[in-house]
Amino acid sequence: MTILSLFDGMSCGRIALERAGIKVTKYYASEIDKYAEKISASNYPDIIRLGDITKWKEWDIETPDIILAGSPCQGFSFAGKGLNFNDPRSALFFTFADILKYYKPKYFLLENVKMKAEHQDVISGILGEIYPKCVNQAEMFRSGRLEPILINSALVSAQNRERLYWCNWKVTQPEDKKIFLKDIIENAEATQKKAFCLLTTYRNVCATESGIKRFKEKHLGTLVSTDNITRRKLTVTECERLQTVPDGYCKAVSNFRAYHALGNGWTVDVIAHILKQMEI
Repeated sequence: MTILSLFDGMSCGRIALERAGIKVTKYYASEIDKYAEKISASNYPDIIRLGDITKWKEWDIETPDIILAGSPCQGFSFAGKGLNFNDPRSALFFTFADILKYYKPKYFLLENVKMKAEHQDVISGILGEIYPKCVNQAEMFRSGRLEPILINSALVSAQNRERLYWCNWKVTQPEDKKIFLKDIIENAEATQKKAFCLLTTYRNVCATESGIKRFKEKHLGTLVSTDNITRRKLTVTECERLQTVPDGYCKAVSNFRAYHALGNGWTVDVIAHILKQMEI
């Protein structure tokens, strides 16, 4: 299959395609974060890199079989400022929609955070206009909208990470693999069953007790215990495991950059589960 991955990040979509058993003939990637691209290139040097998505009309590419996208979510996130479509990053959804309408691939997959119903309906309505007769996750297309499915990464990983997924084929919930924080940490004890959702802010180190308290209260990330007193944040390897990314996948960049890329990335096994249900 020919793949077009928008907001590609560190190419979690490519890992997911492999796990889903889908043969990739060409993989085009649009991304502007040079550190995420460095991680991607160190693992997949064959990826064809397109750069800035806003320059898409200048691209000379084959028509893709599937478009994958995780458009920037900062404006939609309940943890953010709530600017929604007024946030220029989240407004890039409309650029994604223009590209989807132009190429009209057989398949598409869009990921984003939980958001207010009114903004979810805008996205669902636009996608429903582009794909008006497809089958969605729970039932047949209805009400002029293509509705998303909400999946918590906790079903396939050790973190709670609820995300919305829009696609034009039927998707069911993954089975619970019963993976817990204790199953993925190194040389420490788990202080809870599941990790908090991994965020880009996890790169910030809590060096003081007051910092650790704020870290926990604000749900900025998960701390594990190395003894009865000391707490530490998760290592990069542990965060890779939270996102079901292979150990060492982010080794091409510093830990600081790795945390950021992982926080922006997908939970690979959720994407693989969705892709496996395509009728190719």
